[in-house]
Amino acid sequence: MTGTSRETIGVGMVGYAFMGRAHSQAWRNAGAFFDLPYTPVMAALAGRSRDQATAAADRLGWGAAETDWRALIERDDVDIVDICTPGDTHAEIAIAALEAGKHVLCEKPLANTVGQAVAMAEAADRARAGGVRAMVAFNYRRVPALALARDLVAEGRLGTIRHVRAQYLQDWIVDPDFPLVWRLDADKAGSGALGDIGAHIVDAAQFVAGDRLTGVSATLETFVKERPLAGESAGLGAAAATGRGPVTVDDAALFFGRMSGGALASFEATRFATGRKNAMRLEINGSDGSLAFDFEAMNELSFYDGTEDPRTAGFRRILVTEPDHPYAGAWWPPGHLLGYEHTFTHEVRDFLAAIADGTDPAPSFADGLGVQRVLDAVGRSAAGRGVWTDI
Repeated sequence: MTGTSRETIGVGMVGYAFMGRAHSQAWRNAGAFFDLPYTPVMAALAGRSRDQATAAADRLGWGAAETDWRALIERDDVDIVDICTPGDTHAEIAIAALEAGKHVLCEKPLANTVGQAVAMAEAADRARAGGVRAMVAFNYRRVPALALARDLVAEGRLGTIRHVRAQYLQDWIVDPDFPLVWRLDADKAGSGALGDIGAHIVDAAQFVAGDRLTGVSATLETFVKERPLAGESAGLGAAAATGRGPVTVDDAALFFGRMSGGALASFEATRFATGRKNAMRLEINGSDGSLAFDFEAMNELSFYDGTEDPRTAGFRRILVTEPDHPYAGAWWPPGHLLGYEHTFTHEVRDFLAAIADGTDPAPSFADGLGVQRVLDAVGRSAAGRGVWTDI
């Protein structure tokens, strides 16, 4: 790679389930809408089963299939390694890829432990000296409405931030007979709602507010302690099993904290909010205004300008589809809405731009480590029955 415009860049992806499908769509389509510095070539996909990996590669548009991620990293036609596997594998794959001189895009949370995340961030620092870039995939940063919210805060439109309020509400495991998939296994997932969806709102809150959490007080709860054992159809990659097994992660996380700028913050992440499918919400209140966002209306941002005449002031609905809104100008005419999948396309666009420009992509592995430190503090606080825990 020399950085020449429209030069090809080879991509290899590890994993092909939910996130693998979303990332594949982004690699396929980014060049059709954005003027990319490179043309991404989907060189190879890696998975443990030869038959399943080959079928996934054919379905998702990858040129070849590997059954060992090490073989994928060694391929001469792979310049970027995209990691879409459970958290327990992130550190080993990412560090090996970076040491091999491959750029790395890694799904969130960065790792399952702070120690793993530290090792990954240190590997990224070493690789940076050789022009190798690493980014953690917090895709909600690429929602146009949240990117606009960040711009408004950075411009001072909200004044001094007083409150940061974040929720991520889902209901996908309300049924006690939902199977014991890998996301409910601490060895693979690290944590439950906390790491899976709580990580998103921690990153989004810090990103939009332009500030960092400095301490938390937390509680965690597992409402359903045992679930039916699951087989390959549920994503465990094992033969079908019978009986029940223990749930070793949290079902819900609730914590409050303080930002370094003095704002109070509250967070709620749960998979037991019956009726809520993907309600990722953020509200920020400042001395001069407020903004509010709900992903279930992802093309909208609510904004209150506290400096306006009180007789006509009120929350306004901003439809974030105008050509000068973040990312939106590359897509459809105003009012033609974007969806979840577009956030990954924006992620690909930004990552390739950083590689071409020789700049650090955001969020970096250091940013991912910062979120991991928050998750760790939440876990330690909950273990101590809500004791205040510095980050």
